[in-house]
Amino acid sequence: MDPDSTDPGSTDPDGYFGASVAATYDDDIPEGDHGPTGIARTVDFLAELASGRPALEFAIGTGRIALPLAEAGVPVTGIELSQAMVERLRAKPGGAELPVTIGDMSTTRVPGSFGLVYLVFNTISNLTSQDAQVACFGNAAAHLEPGGRFVVEVGVPDLRRLPPGQTAVPFDLSDDHLGFDTYDTVTQAMTSHHVTIRDGVAERTSVPFRYAWPAEFDLMARIAGMRLVERWDWWDRSPFTAESRRHVSVWERPAG
Repeated sequence: MDPDSTDPGSTDPDGYFGASVAATYDDDIPEGDHGPTGIARTVDFLAELASGRPALEFAIGTGRIALPLAEAGVPVTGIELSQAMVERLRAKPGGAELPVTIGDMSTTRVPGSFGLVYLVFNTISNLTSQDAQVACFGNAAAHLEPGGRFVVEVGVPDLRRLPPGQTAVPFDLSDDHLGFDTYDTVTQAMTSHHVTIRDGVAERTSVPFRYAWPAEFDLMARIAGMRLVERWDWWDRSPFTAESRRHVSVWERPAG
């Protein structure tokens, strides 16, 4: 099948994260900052913010963060659009015990209130319109108890690396994977393209995103009644600078 002629998100009820993606999703996570050390730092950061209060993960996926966070003593609930990803979560030790609701993280409500809502691994960008991203911030605020925190991990748009007159930036050139992003600076649309070699066969996928700058996310938070309290380059609380290519931002729903 020609991947350019078919949009997997239009035919698969799980969108771009159906059974074929879910089957290898954890395998495809690069080591580096998203490997075991990165996961441990993420969990430590989130557990400290939760302080024992319940946490809600938007786009819980296969439980890469939720399961070790629950093991650390934080009660975790999830919202996830893809049934296939949740099935992978359920197959893992402890996965059957986590309450997960199938739905869109920008609109789906779950019972209760939470001391922490979090959204990791660039997933805010899977919402491909500004309206949907604004709604996501509003949904997070609606789930937070007073004084609760909303955490987002997302990349900073890589526009400075665009060659003059070009719209594409490569992010991986390994032996079994080619990855590059294309940008539309008018609409803030971005598409990640992947060519992956599996058993000698090349598979190509393209996934749409919407990029936003940290200041735009801050405005979304203000619209939702939250305020910025922390911004770091990474989960290890390294400083966020003009050279940072990602950020971990924490907004608070004020207590009063």
